[in-house]
Amino acid sequence: MGQEIEMREALRQAIDEEMTRDENVFILGEEVAEYNGAYKVTKGLFDKWGGKRVIDTPIAEAGFAGLAIGAALSGLRPIVEFMSFNFSFVAFDQIVNNAFKMYYMSGGRFKVPIVFRGPNGAAAKVSCQHSHNVEMIYGNLPGCKIVSPSTVYDAKGLLKSAIRDDNPILFLENEMIYGLKEEIPNEEYLVPIGQGKVVQEGRDVTLISYSRMMLFCKEAVKAMASRGIKVELIDLRTIKPLDIGLITKSARKTGRVVVVEEGHRFSGIAAEVISEIQEHCFDYLDAPIERVCQMETPLPYAPPLEAETIPNVKRILKALDKVLEGIYT
Repeated sequence: MGQEIEMREALRQAIDEEMTRDENVFILGEEVAEYNGAYKVTKGLFDKWGGKRVIDTPIAEAGFAGLAIGAALSGLRPIVEFMSFNFSFVAFDQIVNNAFKMYYMSGGRFKVPIVFRGPNGAAAKVSCQHSHNVEMIYGNLPGCKIVSPSTVYDAKGLLKSAIRDDNPILFLENEMIYGLKEEIPNEEYLVPIGQGKVVQEGRDVTLISYSRMMLFCKEAVKAMASRGIKVELIDLRTIKPLDIGLITKSARKTGRVVVVEEGHRFSGIAAEVISEIQEHCFDYLDAPIERVCQMETPLPYAPPLEAETIPNVKRILKALDKVLEGIYT
């Protein structure tokens, strides 16, 4: 028997279980304690663990990120919650120049076991200053791993693995899927970092995405199936390091690929995935690779414009039809 829970509860369970397992694990951030978290991910943790392990901070991201990095260097395992990953930009110097680089700069003497987590990407009517996708910005810089789950099961298993990892981890959630429900095991489990997943096998075209965009991709897969087209759907789960083996195996199998990313097109994650496929699978491709990304504009506030700016099912289907042109269309 399993348990049907929301993603926010799966994340809370992961934090609670790791705090039980290891007394060096603690969490800090804005409103994580007495308010139970802005998105209720930390609900009940302050009452259970107290103010020494569940710590409310001032609105000072550079300050509490730096404090947490120092704690990690001292042997603790901090989890930093950013109320929005957009706010991590205020702590950019601490994250990049200290957390990411310290292991290298110390010649391997200092590990930085820290998890930076919180919502990433567009929510609903929060406008452009709260809607960045940060993975392509941080992903360009060595020294970190980047994880972004799309399912309840993966969210719990990957967060537990991230907390146990000795490297800085950016754990990118999405506000719009905190309420997603799914049955997961009651027993403890881990999901390995660095491994993607074939969500559905297919033979005609490969569709690759991660995080919230997987929900739109699943709808597109169903729509294509109603026309007799079998799409192979891949969830990256980990953005850095990419599961190149899984990606290239599927690309060679189908010969046609579409990559969907909520972030912008220029210098994005989709661009990196496409580059890897071109490098390793060029002779296997039967059509140019297509990508569906956010329009090249800051995200609008108005809901109709927001819906058109980020990838949607209509745009994904159009890209699938384009790579299949002359075969099934």
